Amino acid sequence: MKYIGTKLVEASPMTRGAYNQYRGWQIPEGENPEDAGYLVRYSDNYETWSPKGVFEKAYLQVNDNKVLPSGVSVGQKMVEEFISHTETQTMGDRTTVVRCVLRNGFEIVESSSCVDPKNYSEKMGHEICMNKIKDKIWELLGFLLQTAWHGIS
Repeated sequence: MKYIGTKLVEASPMTRGAYNQYRGWQIPEGENPEDAGYLVRYSDNYETWSPKGVFEKAYLQVNDNKVLPSGVSVGQKMVEEFISHTETQTMGDRTTVVRCVLRNGFEIVESSSCVDPKNYSEKMGHEICMNKIKDKIWELLGFLLQTAWHGIS
């Protein structure tokens, strides 16, 4: 069986060697003490070390927000940085279609049209579509953060 999980954790950059020193352990033979990684602390205070690539594939940095009970929130920079790339296309003489691929490979497609082709601007259509797409990304990242904070039950 396979499972998908989402957790809210605290993490600090730390090499493998520094983690072993923090724990009072010797570096095992064959392990590189200079390997980049993170000291990871879970909500129950369990601590572990994770290699940089593994950690960054599993976790997305959120913004600190002391005003909220969770202490964190989704920010504009997060939304912007979650976009991998976009493609914009004009269809007909008044419609713009934007395909946005997110960092995780998920795709969002939006369209915008005007009434009179004389008023058409692909640049304006792209901006309208991107505003809609960014609103969806906010919603999706908010859902992800809510799940990480409260779990699924």
